[in-house]
Amino acid sequence: MSFADPTTLPDDLIKEGSDAGFMADVVEASKSQPVLVDFWATWCGPCRTLTPMLEKAVRAAGGAVKLVKIDVDRNPAYAGQLRVQSIPTVYAFVNGQPVDGFQGAVPESQLKAFIDKLTGGESASSDIEQLMSMGEESLSLNDLGGAAQAFAQVMTLEPGHEGAIAGMARVYLADGDVDQARQTISMAPADSKNAQVQSIRAQLSLASAAPAGPSAELEARVAADPSDHQARYDLSLAQAAAGDLGGAVDSLLKIVAADREWNDQAARKQLLTVFEAAGPASDVARDGRRRLSSILFA
Repeated sequence: MSFADPTTLPDDLIKEGSDAGFMADVVEASKSQPVLVDFWATWCGPCRTLTPMLEKAVRAAGGAVKLVKIDVDRNPAYAGQLRVQSIPTVYAFVNGQPVDGFQGAVPESQLKAFIDKLTGGESASSDIEQLMSMGEESLSLNDLGGAAQAFAQVMTLEPGHEGAIAGMARVYLADGDVDQARQTISMAPADSKNAQVQSIRAQLSLASAAPAGPSAELEARVAADPSDHQARYDLSLAQAAAGDLGGAVDSLLKIVAADREWNDQAARKQLLTVFEAAGPASDVARDGRRRLSSILFA
């Protein structure tokens, strides 16, 4: 962390906060840069030690992080919402959410390391790799809480990290919260080339295209008339929306095998979306592309 000339720092780098100004000073402000919230009180001895250290560290960060100090006696609302049980308590907000924190008057070296993590300090790269691995492992074990925590910490270290954004969206999808997944993935650039971002967007496209009604009715229509390509296509949409990408591929390949030109090659085009949703390196995509090639070039 390099020290900066205090005369060049923003006027609002450190400010006295309040419950009334919390949304603007903390939540909204943290969408552009990390914000530390120092919950303190005039009667708190450790606060008198920690607060000056916080101010010094924030100034040393050269404007990369802001500090909002909140007297809990005068402003108890958000301290209560955040379950502040002892003071001093410090929370770090990024993208409108609390992502890290600590209690008590910590040593200056620990405080420096805490801010380094928030602002992408020298150890951030290795931390990001480790946290992404933890997030992926937690997802594989269906530990959605652990995965969300890991991906959120990556976004603290590197706001805009597309892999972490996609990871958080995957957590919401796994939890069935499609709207929140769509809102989260919108944080990535619209022209993102990140494979995971593209995969999530493809999955959301599949989810939005799902037909209304139970898939059992579509299965019955297909069983009654195997040449009913529309029913089979609608079934593939329902299968994809339910997460059965392999089943969706099977249904679409049967349409392509029977009539590859049906509905302006709708089945082949939908297959590409399913492959993208599954991920280009997935077994579903690799096997599906192989089978599609066999049909097209037979």
